[in-house]
Amino acid sequence: MAAKFQKFTTHLCYDNQAEEAVALYTSLFENSRIKHTLHYGKDQHGPEGSVLGILFELCGVEFWAVNGGPYFKFEQGMSIYVKCETQEEIDKLWEKLAEGGKQQMCGWLVDKFGVSWQIAPAVADEMMQDPDPEKAARVLTAILEMEKYDIEALKRVYEGRSAIPA
Repeated sequence: MAAKFQKFTTHLCYDNQAEEAVALYTSLFENSRIKHTLHYGKDQHGPEGSVLGILFELCGVEFWAVNGGPYFKFEQGMSIYVKCETQEEIDKLWEKLAEGGKQQMCGWLVDKFGVSWQIAPAVADEMMQDPDPEKAARVLTAILEMEKYDIEALKRVYEGRSAIPA
């Protein structure tokens, strides 16, 4: 019987910061670890013994981080979407991932390595799928005006109250 494996794996190509990026990412998410580190051998494209790639998991999902050189650049059209349960989780991830990077609207940020992230509350997905189109529209309008998500403000808007507490 064949071993179970993850069908799709995201590859992230860095100039030469794969180790630093993986160390940050695995420190931020539970159930995360480095599974394998691949080093350049003799007469390969990088210095012998230096890191070529790292297979790692974030919350049990596999990723590859590859030191591909300056030829590859991250684009914002592709992002890692993280569903968060609490405001504390949003705040922690936002602070750590935005450090040295760029904060953007709608829960998006670009980390110091150029990777785009969306740090979002899981409850926002539920609100946006509400069968009442007015509730979903209010939430979407609030999201479009936020940088970092504020769960309590979204709940107030969803319920038809002001995003700003009275």
